Amino acid sequence: MATGKPRFCLNFLESSKPYFAMISLQFGYAGMNIITKVSLNQGMSHYVLVVYRHAFATAVIAPFAFFFERKAQPKITFQIFMQIFILALLGPVIDQNFYYAGLKLTSPTFACAISNILPAMTFVMALLCRMEKINMKKVRCQAKVVGTLVTVAGAMLMTLYKGPVVEMIWTKHVHTHNTNTTSNTSSGSSDKEWFIGSILLIIASLAWASLFVLQAKAIETYKNHQLSLTSLICFIGTLQAIAVTFVMEHDPSVWRIGWDMNLLAAAYAGIVTSSISYYVQGLVIKKRGPVFATAFSPLMMIIVVIMGSFILTEKIFLGGVIGAVLIVIGLYSVLWGKHKEAVESKMEEDIPMAVKVDGNAMAVIDATDFTEEKPHKVVVIGMPIPESSTKVNQETKA
Repeated sequence: MATGKPRFCLNFLESSKPYFAMISLQFGYAGMNIITKVSLNQGMSHYVLVVYRHAFATAVIAPFAFFFERKAQPKITFQIFMQIFILALLGPVIDQNFYYAGLKLTSPTFACAISNILPAMTFVMALLCRMEKINMKKVRCQAKVVGTLVTVAGAMLMTLYKGPVVEMIWTKHVHTHNTNTTSNTSSGSSDKEWFIGSILLIIASLAWASLFVLQAKAIETYKNHQLSLTSLICFIGTLQAIAVTFVMEHDPSVWRIGWDMNLLAAAYAGIVTSSISYYVQGLVIKKRGPVFATAFSPLMMIIVVIMGSFILTEKIFLGGVIGAVLIVIGLYSVLWGKHKEAVESKMEEDIPMAVKVDGNAMAVIDATDFTEEKPHKVVVIGMPIPESSTKVNQETKA
């Protein structure tokens, strides 16, 4: 009994690591949205921001990869290089450029709401790539599908329905004295810009979902070299982003950066949401899969809503509150389905198990349709099981 509690605590902490890691990443992403929005509003080019972001990320994580993972590096074949090249194109270039452009035309809260279609996109893409299996007869599969739909519904509700303003204690005074300023700011973005921003954010989410799925494939090669994979993605992404910036920006002054919010945005995004997040995200995908990793993205929106009301004095509407509640319900539904899936997968690893019968035959317990209510199916290898040995089912069931 004395060793039972410490062992239970260790097992709990070990199983909770992926959850704590993804929740921490959402706080990091939320801070990036707020800081980046301020920087973009001050006139910084999002193309240049992407370049500096991944330059910082490469500079931070490459030394760790060199010191800790320089031995037994995987050989970079043409196929592996193309995987890394496409990962860099999807993440640092397409996803972030489109996301920043959409963020500039809309708002942090709206951008986070749109990005909550990420779990649905990832789930569908994982199904198409046969990385996820679905059987609607099983409750866990129903939970994942329904949870994904509820999550998307909550995000869409936040987008399409505002409703009355929900006054918070810390925002009531600010909103009362800045109603005119807020209304002028809201009217500054035309409906056309808002629509374009929405399309850009959807494209960014599609690229992000593709990144999750392809990263799961790349991790099979770099399973023991996560830091190296992250460094390569950030480095190649920096080169690609530089090429895109030279094509899109012709004014040399856009590269100028000082000790201001622009530098903070680039450094924070590079260190926290590129180098650290890519590495942690890769570890979680390796352990739990891409759908589990993306299932936490709705939390970022809730955090941004609260932080935005503090820092950017954004108003919180009733539609946002209801949508956030739906998103949390959908999130836990998906996580419950993934948890049940992990439990069943662990059972299937332990079963089938070989059992000797009367010393001369071997019976194998088949885990097909394994449930507590059903007796296990017994398949005989070699000699048939004597009638006197039918007690195997009872023993194995116990």
